[in-house]
Amino acid sequence: MWLTWRAAMERALYGDNGFYLRERPSGHFRTSVVASPVFAEAVTKVLLALDEKLGGPEPLDFVDIGAGDGALSAHVLELAEPGLRDRLRVTAVDLSSRPAGLPERIVWSPAAPEAITGLVIANEWLDNIPFDVAEQTPEGPRLVLVDTETGDERLGPAPEQEDLLWMERWWPLRSVGQRAELGRSRCMAWASVVERLARGQAIAIDYAHPVDNRPAQGTLAGYRDGSVVAPIPDGTCDITAHVALDACAEAGEQAGAISTRLSTQRDVLRSLGITGTRPSLDLARTDPPGYLRALARASHEAELIDGEGLGAFGWLSQIR
Repeated sequence: MWLTWRAAMERALYGDNGFYLRERPSGHFRTSVVASPVFAEAVTKVLLALDEKLGGPEPLDFVDIGAGDGALSAHVLELAEPGLRDRLRVTAVDLSSRPAGLPERIVWSPAAPEAITGLVIANEWLDNIPFDVAEQTPEGPRLVLVDTETGDERLGPAPEQEDLLWMERWWPLRSVGQRAELGRSRCMAWASVVERLARGQAIAIDYAHPVDNRPAQGTLAGYRDGSVVAPIPDGTCDITAHVALDACAEAGEQAGAISTRLSTQRDVLRSLGITGTRPSLDLARTDPPGYLRALARASHEAELIDGEGLGAFGWLSQIR
C-alpha cells in the first residue's frame, strides 16, 4: 500500500495493533530514563524549583507525555519529599495499556489533562509524531510516498500550502534531491501541550537540529530490539526522526509561552549539579563501599551528559 510517510507512520505506530500500542520503548532503544535513576532526580529538581516559583499550588501537576512503561512518573513520585508528594498529581500519558505494578496514584491516560499547573515532560515524544517527507525536484517539492510493506519510495503530489510555508521558513530545500521532514505536525502537537498550561513549564527532550544545519537527506530511522533497522512502516519497528525544536519553540510562543530556553541535556544537567565527576581515590581507602557507590553514580551521570550520546539531546523549555 502506497501512503505518504505521515499516514504510513500513523498506521504503523498507532493504528490497529500499531507498534506503540503493543510495545514499550525500553525494549527497543535506550532512553535517559532507562539509563539511570539520576535522570529522574534531575527532573524532580526541576519540579521542586517550579513548585517554589508557583507558590506551592495544590494540586501540583507532573505530566509525563510518552510515558512508555511509566518509570519516570514512578521515580518522580517516589523521590518527591512527603509534603510535596501529598500535593502531587501525576499523570502518565501514553496510548499503550497501563503497565502492571504502576503506583495507583499515577493516572494513566491517552491524553494530557486539559488544564495543567505544574511541569510537563515530553521525553522522546515529538520524534514519534508522524510527519511527511518532501523531496526537491526540478518542478519543486514533492511528497515522498512509501510502500508500507517494503519501504520502497516514489514521488507523489506537492505538499499542502501550509507545509510549503513551513518548509520555506524552517527547512528550505536548495537543490534537487534534498529532502525535508515536514515538522508542522510536531509544531502543532507541541503547541497543544503549551496551550494546556494554566501555569507552569513544559519541556521537550529529543535529538534535534537547527534551521541553519538541517541534514540534506533527513534523519528517518527505524529501531527494533536495540538495533537500527530499515524504517519500513509495517508495524514491526519504531520509526523516528530528529526534531526541529527551534520550529517547535516558535509554535509554543504562538501558543502562549512567555519564556523559552533551547539548550542541550549536557548543559541543563550540569547546571543541576550532574557532572560525572569521579570520586577521590582517598575515598577508596577510607570507605571502599562508599567509593564504589560514588563511582557507579559518576558513571551514570557521565552517560547522561555524554556530548556524543544522551547529552546531545536538545531540551526545549517553555513557561506559561
